[in-house]
Amino acid sequence: MPIKKLLALRVLRYLVLFGLLILLLTSFLAYHINDETEAYIYDSVDALPETYTGLVLGASVRRNGELSTMLRDRVESALLLYKRGKIKRFLVSGDNRTTNYNEPVAMKNYLLDRGVPEEDIFMDFAGFDTYDSVYRASYIFEVDNAIVVSQRFHLPRAVYIARRMGLNFYGYNGDRREYELESRNRFREVAANVKAWLELLINKEPHFKGDKIPITGKNN
Repeated sequence: MPIKKLLALRVLRYLVLFGLLILLLTSFLAYHINDETEAYIYDSVDALPETYTGLVLGASVRRNGELSTMLRDRVESALLLYKRGKIKRFLVSGDNRTTNYNEPVAMKNYLLDRGVPEEDIFMDFAGFDTYDSVYRASYIFEVDNAIVVSQRFHLPRAVYIARRMGLNFYGYNGDRREYELESRNRFREVAANVKAWLELLINKEPHFKGDKIPITGKNN
């Protein structure tokens, strides 16, 4: 067999082995994160512990300021917790990278329209990803006990990050329907799990810190 062909087969074999190794490692990490957080994630409002803060993680907002279906379900789920006395204040955390795109304000407006007093809604404008949202919830807003509201596929990573930071965070499943592209979101979680694990490993700081705004004080 020609040497070039032998080399090509050897390279292909190494690539396949490398791919299998990556698959095994990411699968193990996903299993580890799910196993470690399962006891802290709830589908039932009645079973959920009470906390002072509900941390609502951002998702996409439409050009007209309306919440996407997934984000609306998160905010509606947090509103249910508020009405049932499970939380007393909202921390809506999301992306505000440009003047024309603002997830926290859209979430706040949604809650205001449904009768939530403004003093009960805190906004984090630099929650660019889950890690930053959780880190800033603790560092900026001095939250160490909270319920994270998001979809079921997202909660294990969010709760894992918080618990690894020493925070007493729970998760509440905000699923209210089947979502388009849900399989793609689950696939993205595989890479996001690796990213979160690495960020925790190096104790990464968020993109921005800023002044303290205690969740128990006056909002911003």
